[in-house]
Parts: sequence; C-alpha cells; structure tokens
Amino acid sequence: MQYNFNKLVATAIISSFITSLIFIYIAPNFLWGKIIPIPYPPESGLKKEIVIPEREPPTVAEAVAKKATPAVVGITTLEFERKYYFLERAVEGVGSGFIVHPDGYIITNNHVVNENSRNIKVYLSNGNILPGKVMWTDPVLDLTILKVDAKNLPVIELGDSDRLSVGQTAIAIGNPLGLRFQRTVTLGIISALNRSLPITEDSKPKIMEDLIQTDASINPGNSGGPLMDSQGYAIGINTAKVTTAEGLGFAIPINIVKPILKKVIETGTFKPPYLGIVAYDREIASYITADVYIYEGIYVADIDPTGPAYKAGIRKGYIILEVDGKPVNTMTGLKCIIYEKKPGESIKVKYKTLTGKEGYVTIVLGK
Repeated sequence: MQYNFNKLVATAIISSFITSLIFIYIAPNFLWGKIIPIPYPPESGLKKEIVIPEREPPTVAEAVAKKATPAVVGITTLEFERKYYFLERAVEGVGSGFIVHPDGYIITNNHVVNENSRNIKVYLSNGNILPGKVMWTDPVLDLTILKVDAKNLPVIELGDSDRLSVGQTAIAIGNPLGLRFQRTVTLGIISALNRSLPITEDSKPKIMEDLIQTDASINPGNSGGPLMDSQGYAIGINTAKVTTAEGLGFAIPINIVKPILKKVIETGTFKPPYLGIVAYDREIASYITADVYIYEGIYVADIDPTGPAYKAGIRKGYIILEVDGKPVNTMTGLKCIIYEKKPGESIKVKYKTLTGKEGYVTIVLGK
C-alpha cells in the first residue's frame, strides 16, 4: 500500500515537471501568439508598424472650397477723389465678388464698386480679365451687382439667410490684402445674427442693419466675397470687420439681394418701391435712441406726409407687425418683402398704434 502511494507521488511530480517544461519551452515557440494569445505586450526590441493612410477624408471646408472657389472673382477699380475743390487724385480699389448667374452677373459691395468707379476689372479663376459694368448699386445696403460679357461661367448658388442658426459652419472666400492672396479660404462659425454695426463711410456715419456675425477670418480685400454654409450655398456677402478685436467679421444676409438680382436679370435694372417711412428695428433703435424699446415689429420713427404709408393711415410712432401676413422684426425682413413688389402694387400691413390698438391697412406702393 505504501509502495503504491510513493509510486503515485513520484508519477505526479514527474507529470508536473513535464507540464512545466511544455509551458516554458514549447508554448512560447509553438502556441502563444498563434493559438494562445500572448498575455503580455511584445518585447521592446520588436517594432510595431504604423500605417499612415494615403489621404485623410475630405473636410467640409475642402469640399466647399472645391465647389465654390471657381466662382469667386477679384475686382479692381479706379476712383477719383476731389482734393481742394479743383484737384483730383486717382485711388485704386481692390475687393472680391462672386458669380451668381452663368451669364456673368456678379455680387459685390458698394464700397468695392459704385457709380463713381472707373476702369472696373474682374479677374476670373481661369485667368481671364474682363471689364465689368455696374447694373445696380446701393450705398445704404452696401451692395452692387456687376455684369461681365461672358457665358457659361461657374456660379455659387444662393442659400436662405432666414434659416441660419448660431453655431453652424461658416466659410468665407475672398482676396484679403489684395490679389496676391486671391481666393483665400477661412473657416469658422456663425457667431450671432441680426447685428447692427455703426460705421463711417466718406466721413458720414451710418448703421449697417441685420448683419451676420462670424469668426471666419475677414480682412481688407475680402469685401464682396461670399460667406457660405457647409453645403456651399452663399448665405451672406462679406462686408466689414471690427479692427479692434479678433474674430468679429460681418456679412450682409443673402436674402436681401435675391429680389433685386431677379429684377436686374429680368429687366436690366432695379427701382425699389416707395413706402415713405423712416423705421427702426430693435437692434437699430438701441443705437439711435434710448427713448424707444421695441419688443417686436418695426418702429416708425418718421414718415413722409405725402407718401403711401401716411395716405393709408400709418403714423409716426406706430409699430408695423406684419406685411402680407408675414411677421417683420428686422429691417432686412421688411425690405425683402417690399423689394419683391413693383411700384403700384399693394401690401397689407398689420400695425399697432401708440395706445396699443392693432389694425390693418392696405398700402399702394409708390415710386
């Protein structure tokens, strides 16, 4: 009995020794890493291969730039400034613009090209330099529509600036600091909407209304270029920046120019209908007067006593709430509706009086 027990112990010891040998010598060479996963990291002497992809996936900015850059143009002008009543000095201007119709219609700023501009040259992405003709311009809106004699040009499609949200992607393309840096692309977000900006132009102060604020880099020379969304649609026209701060650029909402562009293409010109009021929205009122605070609508600050609005019953101090059933809370919104009309056409206006009474009038727009 004792003999069998000793034999069993000896067998167990020998078996354990053989099993240890298998795990120490055989498993690392034949099993681990092939059948049994290695339970520890590879030795420091082994180098792990790093695979770098041939090309990273395209970014939003890259896709938009590829789509829109061919339709962005450079613009140079020559203007003459009068000095001392009888002397004139030639001043060269440089800016940006973008093609919005294949037959050569271009949007830019009034401070880039206006009725006083001479020798207007448009630099296309294919290298061609064409003379430009002013079809329409407005210093108040700071907008100009140019025309070049060409066909089948690349275009940037127009988006909807009424559907923008703070925080969404904004991409600017233009010619900062002149034509040397043509078609520079900058990326940012929409920082705020419906901003009003006091500026001085030709020694005269004015307020630009309902602007889109963005932190996409905008510099001198970017003026007139497009501000686009992530789909490559133009949502604004770059116009100004605050030079005393970083990341404060502004663009004119694209919707204001849509009805104007349509009429210019159809008729060759645009003559806005006349309403006969001087009005403020909430943003503008905060710059002009501390006596008026507007919660909604458009405040009638002054009125032409011979104009269409007065004849229909609108008075100074009234607040315009709706036009043709559409709420109006910004001057841009009001102008977009009015500019779609022709002189002689009528609009239905909902208003609120000084005492808070609401009513409706029909106004026949004048010239």
